[in-house]
Order: sequence, then C-alpha cells, then structure tokens
Amino acid sequence: MANPRLRSPLARAVVPVLGGIAFFALFFAGLWLVATVINDRAEPGSEIGNRVFEVGKVAPMAKAIAEDGPLLLPDLKSPDGVRSIVLDHKGSDPATGWQVYYGFPADRDASCLVTHVQGSRTFTDCENRTIQVTQLQAPSEVRPIVENKKTLYIDLRGLTASATTVP
Repeated sequence: MANPRLRSPLARAVVPVLGGIAFFALFFAGLWLVATVINDRAEPGSEIGNRVFEVGKVAPMAKAIAEDGPLLLPDLKSPDGVRSIVLDHKGSDPATGWQVYYGFPADRDASCLVTHVQGSRTFTDCENRTIQVTQLQAPSEVRPIVENKKTLYIDLRGLTASATTVP
C-alpha cells in the first residue's frame, strides 16, 4: 500500500504547521502537568528565598547611611511580608559597627510598622510617635555579616544579632 501524499500546495503548507502547533501544545501541556505535580508536593511553608541577603559593598553603604540615615529594607525573612529590617551603621570604619533591627518599636508588636524620616536617624511608628533607631526591636535571629571587609550581608539563618566580620 502506498503512503498517502499531500497533493495540493495548500495542504502541503498547512499540515506541517498544524502538526508543529499540535506538538508544542502537547509539549507545554506536559510541562504544565509536571509543574503542577511538583508544586502540589511542595510544603506550603517552604523557604524560597536566600537565607543570606547580599546588601552590597560596605564603604558605599556606610556612606549612604551616614548621609541619609538607616536603611529600611522590606521583609527579607518571610514570604508573608510581616517583618521589615532596618540596617544601621555607626562609627568611622565601614567594616565594623553594623546592626540590624526589625521595622517596629521594641515596645510594640510586629503590626506596628515604622516609617523612616528621610535624612535622619528617626522613625515614625503606627501611633505617630517619633523614635530613634535604637528604640526598634533588635532581632535575635538576624545579623549583619561583613565578608573580607568589603561586602555586607544580612544573615537570616537564625543566629545572634551581633555583627560578625569574616576576614
């Protein structure tokens, strides 16, 4: 029996295109199915972000904080956006003097987020009180790390809040 051949030019042009479209539709449907199965097996509380956040070079960061005040970073620890982190630097040595705080006052809970007053070391909390950076909640599980006296990281792995310098 002879193989059927497409005789018209229209059929010879359209059939391969339709075959290609069908192939890619099945390919993407397969990928979608695999992604769905993988996603269904994932733990809802899985940590998806890095546990060590690179902030940048210490010298420019220290200069920026000296000029504009502490940096208020959006939530780096959890995917639900509850805890913002404030990064502060004191002293003349960019490699030392780093401290992190949570973005809420030490005498309030995490729902009382602060707003940084630009160009200063003060913040305004949920009750419109003006507070200093040192009056923010100091975390016990987040700490700054300076690597090789050049690069600043924030460690979110649950260690102490004291600054660490890595030679």
